[in-house]
Amino acid sequence: MSNAKNSTFRFGLHYYKKCIPAAILTQLMGFAATVADLFLPLLFEMFIDYVICSNTDGNTSIFSFLLQTEKYPVHSFRLFWHLAFFYIGLLLIRIILVYLKKLINQVIGLKLETTLRYKTYAKLMTLDSLTLSNFNSGELLQTINSDTIMYKDLFCKMIPTIIDSSFAMILSIVILAGMSPWLLLVPLLLTPVFMIELRRFKKLSRERYKEIRNCNSNMTLTVQENIEAVRLVRAFTNENLEEEKFSDANEKLKKAHLDQIALSAKFEAVFSSIKQAAYIGTIAVSSVLVLTGHFKIGFLVACSQYVMKIMNYVTQINNNFFQMQQQVVSGLKMLNFMNTQSKVQDTDAGITDEKNKMPSIRYENASLTLSGKKVLDKLNLQIPYGKKIGITGATGSGKSMMLEVLVRNYELSGGKIFINEKDSREYSLKELRSMFSYVFQEAFLFSNTIKSNIAYAEHGTDEQIITASRHAQAHDFISRLPEGYETIVGERGIGLSGGQKQRLSIARALMKNSPVLIFDDSTSALDVETEKKLLADVKKFYPEKTILISAHRLSSIKDCDEIIYMKDGNIAERGTFDELIKLNGHFAGVWKIQEMQHSSFVDFDSLAERSQPEGEK
Repeated sequence: MSNAKNSTFRFGLHYYKKCIPAAILTQLMGFAATVADLFLPLLFEMFIDYVICSNTDGNTSIFSFLLQTEKYPVHSFRLFWHLAFFYIGLLLIRIILVYLKKLINQVIGLKLETTLRYKTYAKLMTLDSLTLSNFNSGELLQTINSDTIMYKDLFCKMIPTIIDSSFAMILSIVILAGMSPWLLLVPLLLTPVFMIELRRFKKLSRERYKEIRNCNSNMTLTVQENIEAVRLVRAFTNENLEEEKFSDANEKLKKAHLDQIALSAKFEAVFSSIKQAAYIGTIAVSSVLVLTGHFKIGFLVACSQYVMKIMNYVTQINNNFFQMQQQVVSGLKMLNFMNTQSKVQDTDAGITDEKNKMPSIRYENASLTLSGKKVLDKLNLQIPYGKKIGITGATGSGKSMMLEVLVRNYELSGGKIFINEKDSREYSLKELRSMFSYVFQEAFLFSNTIKSNIAYAEHGTDEQIITASRHAQAHDFISRLPEGYETIVGERGIGLSGGQKQRLSIARALMKNSPVLIFDDSTSALDVETEKKLLADVKKFYPEKTILISAHRLSSIKDCDEIIYMKDGNIAERGTFDELIKLNGHFAGVWKIQEMQHSSFVDFDSLAERSQPEGEK
């Protein structure tokens, strides 16, 4: 665990080092404020001995120069105000320094927190789909948001406080030892007890904070899933089941916090008892020294204050080490996340090849294995630029993965994919993915305007946005919305139908204007008539582009230049529509079944649109 803690500290120090000059300044301010604070009991001792008690003996402290009996007689208001002036001055110096120190530390903390959040988010963006599947969304949200806040406190709160307290404790011990070494007897005897108890509580605290963090992640995941699946839950009338799941997660989180509270209370009770024992013991020793005539009454008061300060500093150090376990746990989680290696490695290659504006594609023995299952099996396929390819097959046949590996969302287990006869892995991910406008089966929309969603990849003019929307068969329904293109889309597109979201996703892909268009079953929610118009417009207005269409509905790919039928991760049949029908194989069998279903299907959406007045369409 010690090595892990050291690694965690080095990880944070890598981002904190830019703040070290400012941190050193605040630390020096903290030392100065501590010195001012530790001088106050010496002045208070003089108040008691020379203002209240009328002692005339000399004083050996560093403030002995203040006892000018000619100007400020003992037991007088003149001496009182003279000492009070210095007392208030030291107090103000301490307050100002502490204020500035905390202010600068807060700024440093915010900078570090922002940097950590940016770095973890940037790391998230580099991870491939397979690697990300090892983390649940609750864990990722906890890492990027909560852990960054918690971890920056290690450098901007816990460590500075421990350094301040250690400095103050050492200085207090030096001052107290200068007054009488006997006063250190009780604190020194109790120090081993402090250390043993601290080590035991630290280990228990670290385990408790791990449990709290895991419960927090689970709670976040439960809430997120319920928000996203609210319509599904209601459709299945499973509100009670989800309430039970939430209640279970909530109770586990509460129990984890209660266990930590119980441990903290026990920690506080143990260390408070030790602190009080040290205080009472030291007061007893100092009382004996006063009663035997070795010191004045003010000495007893000053000693009690220094002993309390020492014990408070020791307690503060222990508390910080105790609470630090939470920051260590957060740091370890962030470190492990940042050390996670993406299975899809990027290159430093720049965008230099002009030929990639018209890319040809070639699969050569392309293979992909996921979780021990072969998804693609030595796939070979040549796609010249400008060709329209339809891809179909049963669920799990490898259609989507064939397209996903093309943009390297997954890395091939074997074989290669060539773009203009250059291995796709030799391109930077940015250059490679810039060649493709990808429309996924699950249409995702951001919580923003329709206009900003369409222009997400390419910020074009209003005319270009409308043109892309027309070609995606989206302009008509957008125009009917009260705010038109400025309509705010609900979270994840709530408020729009599945077909409307798919059309907006296609419009977004058309706006990107990449040389290769990929439709991964992205028209499945459209009615047959709308789909036919959409695909006809895409082929008409983007004739030069390569188009790859994956679909279960064979009417979607009927007019493609070539159709391939996938089975078990490879091509079982290929050819034009007429050639595959004549072959009378898998494709022809599926076509006949779908035609029979289509002949008995009534497209109510299409009938409804046709029945609308011309101006409302």
